[in-house]
Amino acid sequence: MRRSRLLGIAGLSAAVIAAVAFAQTSVAPVAEDPAVETTPLEGQAPLPVAGMDSNAVAALADTHWGDPANGATLAGACAACHGLDGNAMQQNAPRIAGQNEMYVARQLALFKSGERNQNLAALMAPFAMPLSAQDMRDLGAHYATQTTGAGVADDTVLDDSAGDYAGMKFYEVGQQLYRQGDFERGLPACMACHGPSGAGNPGPGYPHIGGQEANYTAQRLQLYREGTSNRQDTAKFDIMAEISRQLTDLEIQSLSSYLQGLHARPDAATARQIAQAAAAAPAPAPAPAAAPAAGDAEVPAEAPAEAPADAPATDPATAPGTEPAAATETPSEND
Repeated sequence: MRRSRLLGIAGLSAAVIAAVAFAQTSVAPVAEDPAVETTPLEGQAPLPVAGMDSNAVAALADTHWGDPANGATLAGACAACHGLDGNAMQQNAPRIAGQNEMYVARQLALFKSGERNQNLAALMAPFAMPLSAQDMRDLGAHYATQTTGAGVADDTVLDDSAGDYAGMKFYEVGQQLYRQGDFERGLPACMACHGPSGAGNPGPGYPHIGGQEANYTAQRLQLYREGTSNRQDTAKFDIMAEISRQLTDLEIQSLSSYLQGLHARPDAATARQIAQAAAAAPAPAPAPAAAPAAGDAEVPAEAPAEAPADAPATDPATAPGTEPAAATETPSEND
């Protein structure tokens, strides 16, 4: 009787296992998800502004990747302030060398539409007005291929008037905010969006800020802190406004100084190539002996002592304790 029960239980277990295995290998159709609604990355047309092209930003949605060659031609008009390669020649003009393509194009569109109208925007608007949306992409592509420069950060030691920052170097205040943020104030590290070297992130449109001129960066942070903008799409502006309104004047100036000196280091492969090139370089020629200074007496070499007149002549090759010198073979040019 017991054996029958055991066999029955074993048979039932086998049936359950077989059913589970069959269920796992069966394919059940999944209902299709509804189609995803998409909108242009650049959003809708901005609010109309008197005297400006209100469709400038929206027009970027119909462009393709920029042409750096055409952008280089168009950049001639920008060189007076931004330099031939995008490294600014004028104070308060930003470095745009190495800036990502779409960010440059969007800022030009904002100047053209009138949405960006603070500080030196009045100087930029006339240059942006005749540009098509594709011209803006071409200019952005040109500057994205240029190598950005950098300045020097201020390393002055702060005195007691700096409060909690006393004793720190001036740029270290900004360095701390950039790398770590401030947890107690809810400030994220700047590098979370702009990258360790300040190179930015082209995908979401976060700009390259490493090496940027300090006065320009400080002005931008102060405008964010004021929190006023004429832009229709204020998503990114609001992020920066929320952060900047918590920064003190000292923190803004220090962060700007730190960014001015921030630049990328060469990667490992580039560093190896530099080291190999240095090792392969010919050694510098030895410096010529210095001529005696005027007025210095020239010391003659000590003359050898003269042998006594009655001493026998001695051949150095056969002198006691001296082996004959081996003949030296002069190598030929083919050796």
